[in-house]
Amino acid sequence: MTAIAISRPSTDEYAAAFGGYISRVADVSDAVAALAMQKDRFTRSVAPMSDAEAGYRYAIDKWSVKELVGHVCDGERIFAYRMLRLGRGDTTPLPGFEENDYVVAARSDERRLADLLDEWQAVRSATSALVRGLPSEAWANRGTSNDQPISARALLYIILGHADHHLNVLHTRYGVPTV
Repeated sequence: MTAIAISRPSTDEYAAAFGGYISRVADVSDAVAALAMQKDRFTRSVAPMSDAEAGYRYAIDKWSVKELVGHVCDGERIFAYRMLRLGRGDTTPLPGFEENDYVVAARSDERRLADLLDEWQAVRSATSALVRGLPSEAWANRGTSNDQPISARALLYIILGHADHHLNVLHTRYGVPTV
């Protein structure tokens, strides 16, 4: 399969709030490979934990590891949906979402960590399939989300940067070794 190189988005292609995620990502010379490597790294980092360990919160008002994994799944679904809409040329303004409300509603602490990781892998596989299927010209498509500019290209970088950010949080705040 031919590598899908996606150039770095310019700052007018995303809201400033996403700049931190995008800055975490090296230039994407092969989008599908980058997604696959990160999927493997995330899974290998979290999978050794027991359900009890995955219930850990580093502070009372912070998410548990299970809630963080559920959040990464939800966030990626939403970002990939936005990528789909823009990739198909749909310029309908897209709404934002409140991540903390989603975490509460997901009730991830009631689930097995293995099930959450299975979901993460399925979500990432679906994102990879979407990336493989987008025509090259679709990556430049732009629209708005949460009343801010966004491009399909920026969403790929946001997806990769968001997961990387949370891998770093797992390592630095939860003591989860990164592999």
